[in-house]
Amino acid sequence: MIGGGGRPLLFLDVDGPLLPFGASAGTHPWRTGPDAHLARLSPEAGRRLAALPCALVWATTWGDLANTEIAPRIGLPRLPVVGWPEPSEDHERVDHWFGLHWKTRALVDWAAGRPFAWVDDEITGADREWVLAHHGDRAVLHRVDPSRGLTDADFTALDQALRALWAHGQGGP
Repeated sequence: MIGGGGRPLLFLDVDGPLLPFGASAGTHPWRTGPDAHLARLSPEAGRRLAALPCALVWATTWGDLANTEIAPRIGLPRLPVVGWPEPSEDHERVDHWFGLHWKTRALVDWAAGRPFAWVDDEITGADREWVLAHHGDRAVLHRVDPSRGLTDADFTALDQALRALWAHGQGGP
């Protein structure tokens, strides 16, 4: 479900999860041109993402281009986009020291206490620990293999995790 309500957020990266880097990930070697890499997008991904019990949010350096270049190709509507704050020297130094991804702080801030899942190919244990310490158990960080992108197993895991976050947020199990 794309809409908001009180459903968990799903922060979605593009490069890696939706645009896999592997040659076997749906690329068409005969296609050329400036958007040939977009042939790696799976049209099925949009339907499967829209069916998840969450509110989808772009969390990518593509910014609003994800709405104009990616969303229409996979059948998604216009989605909110995380705006990345200017990096602070203090945070950069600390984040680098602890091995945090540069998106981690911004996503926790953007969620503003709301449960969320984050799908990216660069998530590490340091990100998981930091999010747990600063957002509690209301977040699931799901790393995707960038050579394959989102797989059936990823969609199953995300569906289960989002349902658990939703139930937990509603006073359920």
